Amino acid sequence: MSTKKRRLLSSHDLYLFHLISQPQISPRGDLAVYCEHSVNEKTEKKYSHLWAVPLPDGEPRQITYGKQADTNPRFSPDGKIIAFLSNREDEKQAQIYLLPTDWGEARRLTDLKGEIEQFTWSPDGAHLLLQFRAKDPEQIEREKDEEKKKLGVVCREIDRVFYKEDGVGYLPHERRHLLVIDVEHGEVRQLTEGHVFDEWDPAWSPDGKEIVFCSNHMDDPDLDPDAIDLFLIPVSGGKIKRLPSPVGPKSNPSFSPDGSSIAYYGHEGRAEGWKNTRLWVVPANGKGEARCITCEYDFDVSSWTINDMGSLPQVAPTWSKDGKEIYFQVAYHGNTVLKRASLNGDVSDVISRDGVVGVFSFDQKQEQLVYFHGDMKDPGQVFLHDMATEGDQQLTRVNAELLEEIDLGQIEEVWFKGAAENDLQGWIITPPGFDPSKKYPSVLEVHGGPRVQYGNFFMHEFYYLASQGYVVYFCNPRGGQGYGEEHSKAIWNDWGGADYADLMAWVDYVAKRPYIDTERMGVTGGSYGGYMTNWIIGHTDSFAAAVTQRSVSNLISMYGSSDFNWAFQEEFGNVPPWEDVENYWRQSPIKYIGNAVTPTLVIHSENDMRCPIEQGEQVFVALKRLGVDTKMVRFPDEPHGLSRGGRTDRRIARLEHMSGWFERYLKG
Repeated sequence: MSTKKRRLLSSHDLYLFHLISQPQISPRGDLAVYCEHSVNEKTEKKYSHLWAVPLPDGEPRQITYGKQADTNPRFSPDGKIIAFLSNREDEKQAQIYLLPTDWGEARRLTDLKGEIEQFTWSPDGAHLLLQFRAKDPEQIEREKDEEKKKLGVVCREIDRVFYKEDGVGYLPHERRHLLVIDVEHGEVRQLTEGHVFDEWDPAWSPDGKEIVFCSNHMDDPDLDPDAIDLFLIPVSGGKIKRLPSPVGPKSNPSFSPDGSSIAYYGHEGRAEGWKNTRLWVVPANGKGEARCITCEYDFDVSSWTINDMGSLPQVAPTWSKDGKEIYFQVAYHGNTVLKRASLNGDVSDVISRDGVVGVFSFDQKQEQLVYFHGDMKDPGQVFLHDMATEGDQQLTRVNAELLEEIDLGQIEEVWFKGAAENDLQGWIITPPGFDPSKKYPSVLEVHGGPRVQYGNFFMHEFYYLASQGYVVYFCNPRGGQGYGEEHSKAIWNDWGGADYADLMAWVDYVAKRPYIDTERMGVTGGSYGGYMTNWIIGHTDSFAAAVTQRSVSNLISMYGSSDFNWAFQEEFGNVPPWEDVENYWRQSPIKYIGNAVTPTLVIHSENDMRCPIEQGEQVFVALKRLGVDTKMVRFPDEPHGLSRGGRTDRRIARLEHMSGWFERYLKG
């Protein structure tokens, strides 16, 4: 064993980490492919390339190269071709390319102008099915004319309620539609059209004759966003058929192997976002009712576990070959696990160790499973699971040398009692070189959402703050998912109630640790965590410093200005502010800002369409008027998700502003 002293994690290590995504196994089970993502420090460009691992014992090798983003690899049904997205010819326009698995040259298949959001192979491998959103004609014309391109947009005509999306920008008038592409000749045929409805999450029937997809066919879908249905359309074109199912959100439909049933994710009811997402099955012929498979279980069928080093896509329900079982992810008690359910509703674990299961993929015989798995000490690797022996084999060791040289500190998981004697889960990270006989400053981290969970997944931000000498602690108070519907519903139309009480119970619990200096406690959070940070400084003077990030402060002015638009009202009694302004004001942190005495740094992105920057501006101006120490740091061009996917130099600047603020007030 090496005796070399490990170094501390730095903010600039964000340039050194390579991240893995989208692992896929070939139909024959002899090859796995995945994406590896990196950042060029000089140019701030983000690149990704495809890598392959011969199974079962081969070494990973890079199979695409260049200054581009190659993503979303998908094996053809015969395993001879990998289709993938790449922007190698146009940085701003990805196309689909086809790469033979004997490693010849990749050839471009598509020449589309717009966003290719999903694609899947037909069962016979002759076609690809795309979910595609085209650019508006005026945008295409503007990009052809250099003078018009330099001048930019003259004005925007808005005629729909949901007209913008954080991280995307202002949406085109064109909607998401379904295309079918002939793989041999590249011919494109559009299956759906129109300027009112979007279609998403399409999937082939086993015989390749029909496609199922999700859509909202209300007169104005933006005014009834939960009225989502499943639809069938013949691949040859023709009349669209709606499948009967309970009203409510739906996603990711997939056919059973015999084509008789369709599984999907969703919950029943409008404006009830506190409910668990569940697994459902509906007859594909439309002659029976949809049936909930997981309704007897109080867990959320989702992949959400927060981190700042990548994403955890939710994989569509995956049927067993005999059609008797379905595989799916579940976010539960700080983990994202892989489960299976029989059609009778019997549920069992497939992969359930601490950490998170991301994208997973079976070979054709379902003897092997390739999957992404990350945990507290590793941002994620590709693993191979033997379905017969239940053994796991690690296929990649990306970042192994980097992590070997860094001391991340120690992590302790605890369960404790919340304000209502409810069971809560939390984690404490102690700094590298921790000495339990000493007193340490600390930082409470509050998650966003609110209906998500912290858990057993790598958080660079937490380890960075620990490397600066802070005890970092975080938990999952009531309001989030992962602990059942009662836990989630506890803050429905009562933000700042049970959630605040649980967080303060957590603070009290940690404060009793002998190594915590109770005079040097800080708090931070982003999005809903920023909301809670604002709420905290208006309700207690227990903290010596605060950093509120991409926050919510005024629910009244938030109405209609976020990309969530009017739908925020569903959380607050499902009436607009003019019908119950006191209820919105009661739950707005800005109402209580006059009580604040805590020095507070306000961090916000100028292109945040989720929590508009005026929310942070109100806090900053109020604190200035109150004479409370404050500063505002604004990041140009960045969206709401700066901490996870922003430009790396800006992510680093954000971290260093945070640590500088805490340094001043918790150590100075």
